[in-house]
Amino acid sequence: MKYTRLTKEQLEELHQEFINFLATQSIDADEWLKLKKEKPEVAEAEIDVFSDMIWEGVLTKVEYLEHFSKDQIHLFYLTQEKMHLIAIKVKDPKVNLLTKEGYTWLQNNLLDDIVSFFNASKDYNEDKNLDKFNLIKEGAQITKGELYSYFAKLLDSQKK
Repeated sequence: MKYTRLTKEQLEELHQEFINFLATQSIDADEWLKLKKEKPEVAEAEIDVFSDMIWEGVLTKVEYLEHFSKDQIHLFYLTQEKMHLIAIKVKDPKVNLLTKEGYTWLQNNLLDDIVSFFNASKDYNEDKNLDKFNLIKEGAQITKGELYSYFAKLLDSQKK
């Protein structure tokens, strides 16, 4: 398995897609029930293949990821060629960016000396989607990129 198995809830949400997937494997409902009962390892393998297929589809479309921690925000823009990062670090242990108060503090104090911004770009390893998946596994969330765009414009205006 390349990624991770979908959760029971995710599989339930993708119930129709899973049925269609099984149909492409020439497995109907009766055969699926029989397979689960008599050859559970084969049924598990089918779920794993389906999970990887879903992850591959999702990861191919991902353009932006965000990862928040107590004192840092990592904003990723994932192009075809590279991963671009904007990192924001707050050097005050009293500010916790995981709280509403801490995030509000950051919004009101972006240009404070204890707030640092970093920009970086990096080539993907041999498997772009696996790189994206590893960021998600580490806690990054898929987003539409509003925060990345905001900070990219802010940093660009600071250069001028």
